[in-house]
Amino acid sequence: MKIDGRFWLTKKGQNFLGAGRIELLKQIDKTGSINAAAKEMKMSYKAAWERINGMNALSDQPLIDRLTGGRGGGGTKLTPYAHELITTFHRFNELHRQFISRFAEAGDDPERLARILNRTFLTTSARNQLPATLLSIEEFGLNGILTLSLTGSLTIQSIITLKSIRSMGLTIGCDLYVIIKSSDVSIVASPTQNDEAMNYLQGKVSRIESQDETDEIIFTLNDTNELIALMNPKDTKQLFEGMNAYALISPKHIIIGL
Repeated sequence: MKIDGRFWLTKKGQNFLGAGRIELLKQIDKTGSINAAAKEMKMSYKAAWERINGMNALSDQPLIDRLTGGRGGGGTKLTPYAHELITTFHRFNELHRQFISRFAEAGDDPERLARILNRTFLTTSARNQLPATLLSIEEFGLNGILTLSLTGSLTIQSIITLKSIRSMGLTIGCDLYVIIKSSDVSIVASPTQNDEAMNYLQGKVSRIESQDETDEIIFTLNDTNELIALMNPKDTKQLFEGMNAYALISPKHIIIGL
């Protein structure tokens, strides 16, 4: 048994944008023609036009511009607003997919799903909140070293006090959250031998945005998880979007949430 779900954006109680309609808009953008886009989608021109009309009727702004005459003989192009909607839909759809994937962790166990739902709505100021399962606890003086499994078969370690472990009632196999401040995440091109005690998570740099004197790095770990890192621009000169890299995190900077 698998938990699944489709994503739609609605307006005024009516379906506005779904995966098929977004694909139709993208095909119009690619071909410059509703007729050509309909053929690519293996649908009739009438059906394509009805979908476009339906979207335009609900949209705050027009989604297409009709071009007439000229050297190209006319055609159709998307408006800037349509491009914004496509970007917005893809972002919401990705968040929806991540939301559903968390449910999938429960399998056919409704009680585990209830626990996942409880931690899904955890509120904290830390921007990185990753669902995890506790694999092991190793006692080390007054502290415990927790080894945790993240969704997607990644593992990470956290060091917290034994008192915290006991007061939280942490046990092997329990579901929890790994919480990491974005300022405690560093993205590096390759691991170094001097940082063997650190967590290294392999992934890809998805986006780099500069804000004042800080660079915000969006780092994709796998299909489910991503991290946000805030770094000094002098430490990000070797990074570029699309490159494979590593997220460097101290076990002491990983907070555990239930």
